[in-house]
Amino acid sequence: MSTVRAAGDGGQILPLYIWLTAILLFAALAFFVFAQAASARNGAQSAADAAALAAAQDARDELVDRLGAAVGTDEGWLDWLTGDMPPHAGADAAAQELAAQNDSTVQGGAQPVVRDGHPGFEVAVQTNYTVGESIIPGTEGKHARAHAVAIIQPRCDVDLDADPEKPVELNCDGQTVNIDPTGFDPDDLPDASVLFSVHLAE
Repeated sequence: MSTVRAAGDGGQILPLYIWLTAILLFAALAFFVFAQAASARNGAQSAADAAALAAAQDARDELVDRLGAAVGTDEGWLDWLTGDMPPHAGADAAAQELAAQNDSTVQGGAQPVVRDGHPGFEVAVQTNYTVGESIIPGTEGKHARAHAVAIIQPRCDVDLDADPEKPVELNCDGQTVNIDPTGFDPDDLPDASVLFSVHLAE
């Protein structure tokens, strides 16, 4: 009697076991799909961040080059220290190079923007790779996308009313920078990172 009952219980448990196993397997596969998608999104965001920073850094370097050329020859050279209108001839190429290093492609170039009163660049990227095959149809051809904004922010306190023909002392986040327009040599300027910071805005 007890033997028959035990066999019947076993017959009921087996379908339940198969059902639970199927649920766990599906949950594991679903988790894998989400992990694939998250990995692709993270890769795209890293590429966008790097590309936006590269565009802003390239513009910052060109900005400082223009500053060096203006000191002693252009009465408006102090305006360059505000960073309001950074040139960006090489921003697109710099953004694309960094995106490519992260296996992604810039979409639409590095776009000049203003965030919190500071100029910068917005870059959108698409990964060259896809999410990959999964139990969800279509993921094998789906690329991840992301965007980022990097801004250029002056580090120095600038008195725009100062005499552009006389030596100027700047306080750049606690570091003193002296610029003498008389006999000025562009090599006398400090590194661009001393005059301007570059960082992600969002």
